[in-house]
Amino acid sequence: MAEKHIHQPAADASEIMPGARLTGDATAADIESIRRQNSVYVYEAPVRLWHWVNAACITILCVTGYFIGAPLPSMQIGEATEQFVMGYIRFAHFAAAMIVTVGFFGRIYWAMVGNHHAKQMFYVPVCNLHFWKEVLFELRWYLFIEKKPKKYVGHNPLAQLAMFSFITIGLTFMLVTGWALYAEGAGQGSLPDTLMGWVLGIVQNSQRLHTLHHLGMWAIIIFMIIHIYVAIREDIMSRQSMVSTMISGHRTFKDDEIE
Repeated sequence: MAEKHIHQPAADASEIMPGARLTGDATAADIESIRRQNSVYVYEAPVRLWHWVNAACITILCVTGYFIGAPLPSMQIGEATEQFVMGYIRFAHFAAAMIVTVGFFGRIYWAMVGNHHAKQMFYVPVCNLHFWKEVLFELRWYLFIEKKPKKYVGHNPLAQLAMFSFITIGLTFMLVTGWALYAEGAGQGSLPDTLMGWVLGIVQNSQRLHTLHHLGMWAIIIFMIIHIYVAIREDIMSRQSMVSTMISGHRTFKDDEIE
C-alpha cells in the first residue's frame, strides 16, 4: 500500500520546548528527534473500540470454550444441586459470542462508512503482484533476514493477509459454527435454528461440528499469541508506533525517511 510522509517545517532549537530545555530535560539530540515525530490519524474511535472489546470477548470465549470442550473432572465445592459452575461458564461463553456477533456486524458497517483504513481488514488484493512481494519482504523482516523494516500507515501487507484470514474469515467461521451449535440446543423452530440450523445439515454430525468449532478456537489462540508478539516486537524494532496506535488512533513515525 502507498506510504505517506508528512514533512514538518524545521524550527529553531530555541523555539522547541523552551521549558524542557530550561530544566535540562531535553538535549539537542532529543529536540532533533522531536522534529522527526510525524503522525497520521489511522484508526478511528469505532475501530479501536471494536478491537479492544473484540479482544476481551475472544479471550473469554477461548477460556470458557476450553472448559466447555473439556469440563472439570470434579467439583469439590458442594453438591451438584448447590452449584452452577458449568452453567455460568456456558452463560459467559454465549454472552461473549453475542457481543462478538453484534460487534462484527458493526465493524462491517464501519468498513463501509469509515476511512479507507477501516476497509483494509476485509480484502486482500490477490491480483496485485507488488502486494505479494511486500508480503515476502515482511516475512523476511519478521524472520530477522531483512535489516531494516519499511514504513506503513495502515496494516503492512503480511498483517493485512493475517487479519483477513484469521479475523474476517476465521471469525466468520467461528460465528457460523458457534451459532449452529447454539441452534441445536435452542431446538427446532427457534430463531437460531431458523437462521443457522442448515449448517448442521451440511456437516451432518453434531460431534463433527463441535470438533470443527474447537479446532477453530485453537487456530485463533495461535493467531492471538503471534499477534501480541508481533505488535510488541514492531513497537520496539520498527520505524512506526504499533500498540499505542490502537489506543490513540495515530500512527507515529520515528524518522523522516519516506521508505
